[in-house]
Amino acid sequence: MIRVAAVGDIHMGPDSQGLLRPAFETLPECADVLLLAGDLTRHGTPEEARVVAQEVRGLPVPVVAVLGNHDHHDEQPEKVAALLQDAGVTVLEGEATVVECAGTRVGIAGAKGFGGGFVGRSAGEFGEPVMKEFVRTTRRSADSLYAALKELDDQDCAVRVALTHFSPVADTLAGEPPEIHPFLGSYLLAEAIDTAGADLAVHGHAHLGSEHGMTAGGVRVRNVAQPVIRRAFNVYRLGAA
Repeated sequence: MIRVAAVGDIHMGPDSQGLLRPAFETLPECADVLLLAGDLTRHGTPEEARVVAQEVRGLPVPVVAVLGNHDHHDEQPEKVAALLQDAGVTVLEGEATVVECAGTRVGIAGAKGFGGGFVGRSAGEFGEPVMKEFVRTTRRSADSLYAALKELDDQDCAVRVALTHFSPVADTLAGEPPEIHPFLGSYLLAEAIDTAGADLAVHGHAHLGSEHGMTAGGVRVRNVAQPVIRRAFNVYRLGAA
């Protein structure tokens, strides 16, 4: 049994240093890996990223992250990612990694994702160039998530997890105003997950959403935005073959 701890949208800044560290230090007692589902900072500044880095530095479990829209706001996502990587975090964007958990190989594929909406109420690649680019951004991210999940096919992984910031399903947006659903996720992410295969999908972003959802293909989806789970992290258990 693999125990996956996950949280997103912790939105840390200089005044929150040390807030989550006591809880994170209990991770070896309850989890094998920690996933961070984006929006780790408030405005994506290096100063804020250093706070997050200190919060997770030296943890005795692997830490894997994707960035969120807040982490891009200051237009320095590469710097944010580098500071996290210096603290031992594996930061994914259209990439996959494999971690050893209790003698079991766990594959994690990560991409930030983007908006666009869901089946029957989604944007299309039509009209003005800016609209086409909006949808193409989502498609590129979904394609990269698919490729990362497929990369794990040859990695002898017992379980696979898809890690994004934006939501792949509308289920976990229940509670959010319907008018903003197109800016909270895209069905293209779910298509990538179902086509490539995964045992669990984890995301953040939807602060007013719901925790539980499922893709059309039956993959469990969990919204781990901290305002939703209301704790330092949640733990999900996955059976290993």
